[in-house]
Amino acid sequence: MKNSPRIIFMGSPDFAAIALKRLAQDFNVVGVVTQPDRRAGRGKKLISPPVKTVADELGIPAIQPRRVRDAEAMDELRRFAPDLIVVAAYGQILRPALLELPPLGCINIHGSLLPRWRGAAPIQAAILAGDKETGITIMLMDAGIDTGDMLAKRAIPIADDDTAGTLFDKLAPLGAELLVETLPKYLAGELLPQPQPEAGATYAKMLKKADGELDFSKSAAELERQIRAFSPWPGTFFEWEGAPLKVHRAHVDAAHPNPGSGTKLTVAGVPAVGTGAGVLILDQIQPAGKKPMDGKSFLAGGRSWA
Repeated sequence: MKNSPRIIFMGSPDFAAIALKRLAQDFNVVGVVTQPDRRAGRGKKLISPPVKTVADELGIPAIQPRRVRDAEAMDELRRFAPDLIVVAAYGQILRPALLELPPLGCINIHGSLLPRWRGAAPIQAAILAGDKETGITIMLMDAGIDTGDMLAKRAIPIADDDTAGTLFDKLAPLGAELLVETLPKYLAGELLPQPQPEAGATYAKMLKKADGELDFSKSAAELERQIRAFSPWPGTFFEWEGAPLKVHRAHVDAAHPNPGSGTKLTVAGVPAVGTGAGVLILDQIQPAGKKPMDGKSFLAGGRSWA
């Protein structure tokens, strides 16, 4: 039998959809708040956020306000009469009036080991920085950006070949399980929230497409991490023959002589680029207007690379 507190769930992407599905198995989710449908693809069709799709499947009423702080949206939230709000990658800042609405507060599932990587893109930031581990923090929300007291943490290692996509696949179910493990203890008053230390606090900025451009004055190791951190989105690229050449996979060759930053070369039949330190081997790339291909196939097409 589901627990009695009335819960509103707020979230948008797959990370949140997995948590909603798991939460609704054991708890009384009375409403969902998610982002508006967006036009996407060549046909510019309206696509619902993954959380909206799950809410529809579960028969949970959902609202999609353009701005959750607007009076109309706040009125709808009040009609849900929530005891608790659970948030996971919603995509909008919650103002004090909303944070104060549920008597039991607002709980967030955050994809990092706080206080490291507060902010919008913690999974990508951890890979980009070369962190050896990351994890999930269940926290109480306050008016700051991921600065609230912590209720629970769980860490996992970051593998040398992890991308943001593969790390997401590990963290999303971990966050869902840690949430449903933590909530009963929180609701029973058995958890003492722990303030975040300011020592070690870092912020992960919101990403945009332009952030994916590769700067070959950086080291090959930094660029290889950027490629993994930004896969699948926003992706990485550099300009080649007047068009963006996307890079999907690469590795570092520290032993091969480095001809200098941005210099193109071939190593064992595979395209490569000199960097600020070491050579970056391009294992899988995608020329403009083409499908992804391995490096050898790219050179076999008779392209003048180096």
